[in-house]
Amino acid sequence: MASNGIRDRVAIVGMGCTQFGERWDKSVGDLLVDAATEAVASAHIDLKDVDAYWFGTLFSGNSGLTLSRPLKIDYKPVSRLENFCATGSEAFRNACYAVASGAYDIAMAIGGEKLKDSGYSGLPGSRTNDDGTRAPLTAPAMFSLLAPAYAKKYGVSDEQLKEVMTRIAWKNHKNGALNPRAQFRKEVPKDTIACSPLVAGPLGIFDCSGVSDGAAAAIIVRAEDAHRYTDKPIYVKALSFVAGPAAGPIDPDYDYTQFNEVIASAADAYAQAGVKDPRQELAMAEVHDCFTPTELVLMEDLGFATRGTAWKEVLAGTFDLEGELAVNPDGGLKSFGHPIGASGLRMLFEAWLQLRGEAGKRQIASVARGRTLALTHNLGGAPGECVSFVGIVGSSSGA
Repeated sequence: MASNGIRDRVAIVGMGCTQFGERWDKSVGDLLVDAATEAVASAHIDLKDVDAYWFGTLFSGNSGLTLSRPLKIDYKPVSRLENFCATGSEAFRNACYAVASGAYDIAMAIGGEKLKDSGYSGLPGSRTNDDGTRAPLTAPAMFSLLAPAYAKKYGVSDEQLKEVMTRIAWKNHKNGALNPRAQFRKEVPKDTIACSPLVAGPLGIFDCSGVSDGAAAAIIVRAEDAHRYTDKPIYVKALSFVAGPAAGPIDPDYDYTQFNEVIASAADAYAQAGVKDPRQELAMAEVHDCFTPTELVLMEDLGFATRGTAWKEVLAGTFDLEGELAVNPDGGLKSFGHPIGASGLRMLFEAWLQLRGEAGKRQIASVARGRTLALTHNLGGAPGECVSFVGIVGSSSGA
């Protein structure tokens, strides 16, 4: 890929994140104000010091006015954008490029969503016109296809796969129970998860991520200016975003056991950051666990496990909070929740806390042992037809 990257040219110097969940007490404007206020406070700046804003939302606003009105922004650029469930990461990517280019000194990436106000139990919205080749399936139904395909390809029994999916959900709820900002803050017994009502195919209720309200924000500056704002900046090592040809549903060779877009964006991000062995070099990863089989497949697409072995690694605890590579230490989409515009920035918020040693009860031990890199991953769309973002950040410049 012809991607040069902006390694160590920009840094995060402040972040904010609201509690996710059914926020009936807050409007989308209230949530955006809360996230932005915390972000600028942690960077020790005023809102008026921010030069430009990149605002991500899928359903909760149609222009930059959705942000400028509640924040009382006076005549500064506010770019509203979306890229399916990777919207928050897209806001961050654009803000980073703007600062790296020299166009602005200080930028804010912010995302927010009020899904619970939509009245839908899943993602709202209507289908767009297409050529008729797309199957009219719900998101759980589309992602449920991953499970039997993976089991068949790698010789995993239905019982074993159920145990694997159950353990992924159990892990993420266990992590979320340690997170005061998570939507679901209780551990859930494996028997409860395994016996939950089915939603689509083998997916039960506990195999699906939460529908949430929430917001998150980041302050980005040039790397050489970072220590003017904080003594513990987080440096951007890689930003990779790809859109696939969306041929999966009509491609007879696509077998629903991998996300080709994720493979491509991960390879690009690792090249930008100089990462050779992600499982050994990363302290943690936040991945897009919209459904439990998605997290399973992503462990292989991101290079954390060799093909056909991720299910064994899950059962062995490799990706637990105390495991070799902690995955979704904040609870992930499954427990923290998934307000679309905020999710990518929420992932970065956990990387911010962990790499700075500020994650409290869920602090990862590998950070103290010298691992300084964290990965965040978003995807948007469906298996065989999605966009994918992989970002890598680190606590040291030049490393």
